[in-house]
Amino acid sequence: MSKDSLTITDNRTGEIYEVPIHYPTYPKYAAYIDAAAIRQIKVSDDDFGLLAYDPGYGNTASCKSKITFIDGDKGILRYRGYDITDLATNCTYLEVAYLLLNGELPNEVQMAEWRETVRMHTLLHENFKDMLRGFRYDAHPMGMLVGVIGALGTFYPDSKDGFDPETRARHIMRIIAKIPTIAAYSYRHSRGLPYFDPDNRFSYSHNFLRMMFKHPGVEYRIDPIIVRTLMVLFILHADHEQNCSTSVMRSVGSSLSDPYSSVAGAATALYGIRHGGANEAVLRMLAEIGSKDRVPEFIEGVKSGEKGRLMGFGHRVYKNFDPRATIIKGLAHEVFKVTGANPLLEIALELEKIALEDEYFISRKLYPNVDFYSGIIYQSMGFPTDMFPVLFAIGRAAGWLSQWQEMMQDPDLRIVRPRQAYLGHDLREFVPMNER
Repeated sequence: MSKDSLTITDNRTGEIYEVPIHYPTYPKYAAYIDAAAIRQIKVSDDDFGLLAYDPGYGNTASCKSKITFIDGDKGILRYRGYDITDLATNCTYLEVAYLLLNGELPNEVQMAEWRETVRMHTLLHENFKDMLRGFRYDAHPMGMLVGVIGALGTFYPDSKDGFDPETRARHIMRIIAKIPTIAAYSYRHSRGLPYFDPDNRFSYSHNFLRMMFKHPGVEYRIDPIIVRTLMVLFILHADHEQNCSTSVMRSVGSSLSDPYSSVAGAATALYGIRHGGANEAVLRMLAEIGSKDRVPEFIEGVKSGEKGRLMGFGHRVYKNFDPRATIIKGLAHEVFKVTGANPLLEIALELEKIALEDEYFISRKLYPNVDFYSGIIYQSMGFPTDMFPVLFAIGRAAGWLSQWQEMMQDPDLRIVRPRQAYLGHDLREFVPMNER
């Protein structure tokens, strides 16, 4: 009769150990053992015990979560059990944020109350305008976003009480409400433009676009397709399991820091070119290719190693199509009806077509990911490339905060403290400086 356990024989000692296997909701994908269970495997009593070495935590579960489910082999992404396509097609961003935070989609009354609560907290204290003016004129908007979000916690000293549900909910709501305002102000400072306060008559994404692009003395008008597209992009970026920035959010939060500091830490991780800057790298690649007829030459250069990597293809998790990329590709054509065609789109389509027919990329499961088309869309909507990670951060804030909230409610919460495989010297004899 089978047992839900592993039997491990230590060939160094001949000892046999039995380690239980645990099954969460999806046993096919996520059976696990407790890492501490292998500590019992030792060669002597003073041996620390066996460690698992896992660079980048590629096969280590750092938490148990009910928020996001990904099946990378099948191209599945779900928030709280809902397929990402259904949410992106039918919901607003604030509706999805409510779902991530509360576990259920809101009814009409709940949605109206949540939307109004967020709208009433979009303003920033006037001191933050002075803070932003302290940055250099050419400061990166993402750097300013990180600094201002971190400073927000100093205005709310009770925010460290993350175990109190009411306090926790209040500060989560404040961050979601204020991050578009911070983002827009950061952009306008970097361009030497005056700030515009939020106008809560408008939707979440419309309000942000207005604060970004409005000119003094001119009524701001924007096509509803652009407003809707930006909202969908926020939804698609809202959460993505235990990615780099979300892991940082949980790591910082595990010390019982306030959520503002934790979000600032997560945004700092997102600032990296391997995370939030990937779509900018796609634009650089397409610009380097230059024209549709040069795509075959570029493809061959990638295969030979002369052209580096094919940016926007492949994913750490997805070994099939990234479901978000399929949605974004459809959005691109809608946006270009409003903005006019982006010349990079023709290159991107040809690149995708050839790559998906080439055995080199097929065998390596290199399919377009969310970054392949998002940068082209952002550029066509008027966003400069240095705003791309900022846009990512606005959408991801709901996911970061949902993960932080889940962690604060977890009875297994412990401060993050990974082990290491020490490769340095054993005890060495100290030599005074005059004898070295």
